[in-house]
Order: sequence, then C-alpha cells, then structure tokens
Amino acid sequence: MSDLAHGLAPKMKPISRRRSAIMCALDVGTSKVVCVVARLRPRPQEILYRRSHAIEVLGIGHTQAHGMKCGTVVDISAAEDVLRHAIDEAERMAGVQVSSVVLPITAGRTTSELFAATVHMQTPTAGDADIQRVLAVGSRHSVRQGRAVLHSLPIGYALDEQRGIRDPRGMLGRRLGVDMHVVTTEVAAARNLMLLAERCHIGVEAMVAAPYVAGLSVLAEDEADLGAAVIDMGAGTTTVAVFAGGRFIHVDGFAVGGLNVTMDIARGLTTTISDAERLKTLFGAALSGPSDDRDMLELAAIDAGPHEPPRMVPRAHLVHIIRPRVEEILEMVRDKLAASPFAADPRGRVILTGGASQLTGLSDLAAQILNRQVRVGRPLGIGALPDAAKGPAFAVAAGLLVYPQFAYLEHCEPRKTRQLMTGTDGYFSRVGRWLRESF
Repeated sequence: MSDLAHGLAPKMKPISRRRSAIMCALDVGTSKVVCVVARLRPRPQEILYRRSHAIEVLGIGHTQAHGMKCGTVVDISAAEDVLRHAIDEAERMAGVQVSSVVLPITAGRTTSELFAATVHMQTPTAGDADIQRVLAVGSRHSVRQGRAVLHSLPIGYALDEQRGIRDPRGMLGRRLGVDMHVVTTEVAAARNLMLLAERCHIGVEAMVAAPYVAGLSVLAEDEADLGAAVIDMGAGTTTVAVFAGGRFIHVDGFAVGGLNVTMDIARGLTTTISDAERLKTLFGAALSGPSDDRDMLELAAIDAGPHEPPRMVPRAHLVHIIRPRVEEILEMVRDKLAASPFAADPRGRVILTGGASQLTGLSDLAAQILNRQVRVGRPLGIGALPDAAKGPAFAVAAGLLVYPQFAYLEHCEPRKTRQLMTGTDGYFSRVGRWLRESF
C-alpha cells in the first residue's frame, strides 16, 4: 500500500499493442463478487471504440457478496471468504493462478477535479519530454490530504494561445499547457479494499473508478465523441461517468441503489429481504401496466407459520412501492448531471448499467425524468462471455478487462521511480541483494 501512502492509487503498466496478455478483473460489489480471467490478443485493426486487443474470457467466478455495504468493506473476514471462493472458481475454469487483479471502486465519495498546468518548452518543437514535464506538474498539484488519486487524464493541451489540441507532439510553440481531469477517492475506502485483496494473497495491479470502466465496456462507436453519460446503478451505490470529445471528463455518485428498493419492498409488504429481492427481480417494474391490478403475487410473511397459506398482493401494490424510490434515484442522477459538463450538451445520450438498471420500465422512466435518449448498456466485444454475464450487471467486470488498453492515457509517477527514491525495493537494490546472496 505504499502508493496510497503517497496519495496515489496503484496504476498498471500500459499493455503493448503487439503482445498478448492474461488479465484478471475482480469486481467487489455490495451484492455480488465477480472474478474474470481473460486473454487479450492484439487485433490488426480497431473494431470497437479505440480497442487494440480482442478479449477472450478464460474463466469466471461469481457469488453473492458478504461483508460489503455501499461499496465499502464492513466485515473483512466475511468478505475475504467470498473473494476466495470467486477467485478459486475463476482459476479452476481458466487453468491459471491469479497473482494480481484490477479493482474498481464505487465508494469513498469519488469526485472529479480539473487542474491546469503550464511549462516553458525546452525546444521550439513540442516533444515527449515536454509533455511528461507538464503532466508531472499537473499531477503534483492534484494530491490532497486524505484523498487518493485514481485517474489523472489529460483532456486537452494548449500551445501559447492555441487551445483544444489533442496531441501537441511536433507542433511549434514556447509554452505548453495542459488541462487535466483528476479523479480522487477517500484513502480509507481504497486502503481497505486493497487490504481485502492482499489478505487473499492477491496483488492489486490498478484501482479504477467503476463508472469509467463500465463506460469503456458498453459505449458503442462514436458515443464517447458525441457525448454520453454512463449511469452505473449498483445495489449500494449509483455512480455517474461523463464522456465528451472522446474523453472521460467527469465522475460523481451517491450511496443509494437497488438494495434501497429491496428494503422498501420488505418494509412495505412486511416480508423478508430475500423474498423482497425475489419479487423485485421477477415481478418488479418502474412503470405501471394495464394488468397490474389483476396480477396477484404470492408473498411470504415474516412471522408466517409452516401451515399458514401465503398472502396474495396485487402487482400494482409492488409497483407503487418501487416507483417512488426509483424516481428519487433518477432525480438525484439528474441533479448530478445538471452540475456536470454534460448539462452543456442537451443532445447527449444516457447509458444505464448495473444490476439495478434491469428493472422493467426503468429506461422509459429515466428518459422522462432526465429528458434524454436512454438505453441499457451491455458489454460489447467480449468473446466467450457466458450468457449469464452478458447483461448490464457485468458491465464493470467486463470494463476492467477493457481498461488495460486505455491505461496508456493515464499519468502517474512511475512506481520504480518512487521505490528508488525511498530506497525500499527498486531495481538496483534488487540487483544488489541478488549479488550478495549469489556471491
């Protein structure tokens, strides 16, 4: 956890566009844990949104989560048992041993900040050295007490007075500037999630914002360029990622999700949480239907005896309980989008992901409240993905496999540089130790 001690979440080395790699994604959510092992193979041409590799799933394990609440660890022993089960299942199916994973994070009040930095160029023509200098200056100012930097992404460059430059390499100027989108989260939330993985003897290759990687897996061609907001509706949290001009430019979220709908049903119908989840999954809807008053649902009471007949309630009663909470969540999303750069693009579309987005009629209700085009997003371009994992509930897990192809966009201080500076376990110290032990 040395990276978090410096206010920086671990970042992975960019994957080579010409080499294959085996990656492991571990999505630790409030309601489920998913572990996916996949092989990334270089493809001759990009077919999906800026993807350089084809993804083939080798193994997958998923199970019900325990010890998690609103994306945070609340019982590390219970959560560890669940993680071990999911990882073991994926390892057995893939025939490989997992050593490190990419982790998403939804908790910790993930927020966005914009930073600008400017440096004087060393030569008249902008080069890699100038770009690295200006990115380093911008990243250095983004570190805050008690916060960990998840992403540090350039969203635009400037040469002298000319702004909006995507890639300044080879262009003439005297001053090079950059506008950076920095995503941060609370250090405590990230530290406990890393500790959970390390207790399973698994290293953390990178930590990423969940709605960002969900967007990487579900965005169709040109949607990121035209402007889109990805709403990841999980059990304990709802998070938002905004894309524009092909860039990830904003993130936000709040701790209300599908589990709140389940609890409302359990209280409103005086039934168990498990039965409330069953009713929501099988019969729940965000909008009323013409036959809801006639459709009767079988309901188990909390204090029902073994010989008591089940209660019967009309489906309309269930929808009447579900809709207010769903409207509340969507209105909170609307407020988050209104305070983001997405508000400036009235034609931008909304893509819903996450398990809670599968509620019948939710996309239609979202279109009414958000006044946008809305669709439900599913993972795209993932080969050998089981049918059970092709829905929006697995968008984050699939996006973790896509993320290595976008890691080159990130800027973070190299790990080896920090290790050499602290003298703990850098390259030269490892060589010296090998020499001492061998000779």
